[in-house]
Amino acid sequence: MADYDYDVLVIGAGPGGYVAAIRAAQLGLKTACAEGRETLGGTCLNVGCIPSKAMLHASEYFEAAAGGSMAKMGIKVKPELDLPTMHGQRIDAVKGLTGGIEFLFKKNKVDWLKGYAQFTSKDSVEVAGKAYRAKNIIIATGSSVTPLPGVAVDNDKQIIVDSTGALELAKVPGHMVVIGGGVIGLELGSVWRRLGAKVTCVEFLDQILPGMDGDVRKEANKIFKKQGIEFKLKTKVTKAEVKGKKAVLTLEPAAGGDAETLEADVVLVSIGRRPNTDGLGLDKAGLAVNQRGQIETDHDFATQVPGIWAIGDVIPGPMLAHKAEDEGIACAENIAGLTGIVNHDVIPSVVYTWPEIAGVGLTEEQAKEKGEVKVGKFPMLANSRAKTNHEPDGFVKVIADAKTDRVLGVWCIASVAGTMIAQAAQAMEFGATSEDIAYTCHAHPTHSEAIKEAAMAVTGKPIHV
Repeated sequence: MADYDYDVLVIGAGPGGYVAAIRAAQLGLKTACAEGRETLGGTCLNVGCIPSKAMLHASEYFEAAAGGSMAKMGIKVKPELDLPTMHGQRIDAVKGLTGGIEFLFKKNKVDWLKGYAQFTSKDSVEVAGKAYRAKNIIIATGSSVTPLPGVAVDNDKQIIVDSTGALELAKVPGHMVVIGGGVIGLELGSVWRRLGAKVTCVEFLDQILPGMDGDVRKEANKIFKKQGIEFKLKTKVTKAEVKGKKAVLTLEPAAGGDAETLEADVVLVSIGRRPNTDGLGLDKAGLAVNQRGQIETDHDFATQVPGIWAIGDVIPGPMLAHKAEDEGIACAENIAGLTGIVNHDVIPSVVYTWPEIAGVGLTEEQAKEKGEVKVGKFPMLANSRAKTNHEPDGFVKVIADAKTDRVLGVWCIASVAGTMIAQAAQAMEFGATSEDIAYTCHAHPTHSEAIKEAAMAVTGKPIHV
């Protein structure tokens, strides 16, 4: 219809939003994407996944040089930390990738509407004072850091920071306290530990990495403790005060009890993320959020209002960039009249610590709730490549249905677990059995052979243990 400015208008240019916009444009739909940041790519590219990986990778090199693993291989060096240059390569990585998205927008003729969009009706938004009408509007505004009552974040002061502030620290803290034993806290805590900080992680639950497989959580705790991270589990933070150039935290047992104080140079608040739905004017579009602040959608990512769709962190499900991207493609295809599907049972998750931790599908605990299972485990210590590379920590675990042998979940801790998990996800997407994986030839010597051996262990027959 001529009175529409666009066939598709995407609100937000994070992984879900920019991918949805590009896919819609590829399918011949006139497309725009509204984004108020100065650069495209959302949290992930600007202050999340990408810059954190730049710091993780650099700090791994520093520790390998300083901590002796290079010396074991006959490479003797005395590294000197140049933190401004380390930050510089992080900034360069972000600049290159966000610029790449801008190039892809131009290549695919996606209009970038510079500003934050607000609904004025069910098919109209306002961006930077200008009105736009679209036949389809996709909400892809992502998520932001969940605040912790009694702990006020001020990234500029570099004392009490969130994940964004923790990437920007101008010097290595003497003592960093991480509030939250989830993915972000452990990744950023491990960066600064490698560069010389003492790190204490305070977690409300009785174990780190909530939502992951029980064996993985226990093993990860052991590995991080061995690396020097101190854990205070079953503990809550009730208050944080800045005194001079330090923070003083008040801690209490999660179940209640006597309070104690803990002093830190830097406090990282990383207790999770919440959907960005405030300020969108959803009421003017006839939309409401659920109790968690999320927008509910059907299987096709359509909301209750025809013509309005939602993807990524603003809808239920894991807050992961790759989930949002897949949903962006599927949503655009559904708008174009194709069949866009995301299998939410097979979304891998990765913790980019050293070693990496990855999983896909059900945990052993979840699988047992659904029925009888068989489990195979294989230690990385028995994997020839991991052993040769001085990477003995971790294991691979395959969980299969006891009757059908269909793989229900795969969990691994290994230096390249994030890359290894793709094989497991693909196998599960095709409905593979543990036998299918066990009888698939794997290249030798590779870390991925541990997946084959763990699959063989489901029926009790691994070769190398």
